[in-house]
Amino acid sequence: MPSALEYTQSMVAFDSVSSKSNVEVTNQIEDWLKQLGCEVERVDYIDANGVSKSNILGKIGSGEGGLAYFGHSDVVPATTWVFDEHGPFEPTIKDGKLFGRGTTDMKGSVACFLAAMESVKDKQLTAPVYFCCTADEEVGMRGAEQVVKNSSMYREMVAGQARAIIGEPTMLDVVHGHKGGCSIVVTSKGRAAHSSTKEGTNANWKMIPFLAEMKALNDELESDPKWQNEEFTPPTMTMNIGINDHTGAINITPPQSICTIYYRRMPGIDAEPIFERIQNAAESNGLEFDVRFRANPFYIDPNAEYVQECLELAENKTPRTVSYGTDGAWYYELERAVVMGPGNIAQAHTHDEYLDLKEFDRGTDIYTRMIHRWCL
Repeated sequence: MPSALEYTQSMVAFDSVSSKSNVEVTNQIEDWLKQLGCEVERVDYIDANGVSKSNILGKIGSGEGGLAYFGHSDVVPATTWVFDEHGPFEPTIKDGKLFGRGTTDMKGSVACFLAAMESVKDKQLTAPVYFCCTADEEVGMRGAEQVVKNSSMYREMVAGQARAIIGEPTMLDVVHGHKGGCSIVVTSKGRAAHSSTKEGTNANWKMIPFLAEMKALNDELESDPKWQNEEFTPPTMTMNIGINDHTGAINITPPQSICTIYYRRMPGIDAEPIFERIQNAAESNGLEFDVRFRANPFYIDPNAEYVQECLELAENKTPRTVSYGTDGAWYYELERAVVMGPGNIAQAHTHDEYLDLKEFDRGTDIYTRMIHRWCL
């Protein structure tokens, strides 16, 4: 069987940008799982753009509980890739690093767990080892949603309350909480015409009062402690807006004005009033309101027994939180879960993405110890 490095090199060679199909890389992962002796389950679907997508789950062993690993096979675009001598989907080793799109986020992590599974493929297990790799994590966690709603193997994990690892890059620190998210698009409709006439309707004029309300809401979110959680850095929901009327000339009255809104929901805070205020502000100003996705925050008590066991195995002293989101937003039925994987999130999505070669051995070693702790 391949090493974690070799697994990663093979996966990075597949262009699995979220706008494209991930079926080919999923087929490869399925072959590896079968070679490891896994029972496998596919959860296939067609995305909103008519593209075939696939999630793959595998299991070694039987019984209840055990350990479940969650990763994803899609990657972000690489249109700004910096190297001329090799492309983003040509995995290249230099200076002690493996370069390529998805090395850190998060094919390297997936590879480490596959390599760790190999250590028990011929052993008698006392509890099952589960593996799950999804599509579309980078564009709204749609693959995880499909798994939660349609996978019988996932239902088995929940019924047995398997321990869970979401393998996103944390430098193998134990992460016990992350923010959620809410993405909204608000649209004002007008009518295009030459701006020298009175025939047009400028969509921006209807949008401006709504934007004033959003500015007031953002100021409140940034200043009022009731909307903040000091366990996170930054401790606010960091509401972000984008504005565009997509009008190509200054003498055309804009027929549309579009505002995108994204805020990061946090554990322990009821964010529903924020959502309602945005919706009410849109509707009262006669604007269209469209929710693109809503993701739950992820949280487990840092003093929980499972967190402390993970700290011991990873040789960490304290768990921490992160401000980005993961598929863990969908796995809230699993009561024992942490985010923990090789690589630095600061290197994800970059124009020169890489994973340090030392992380492959370290990740495989820690994941192997976790499997042995709870499944042998």
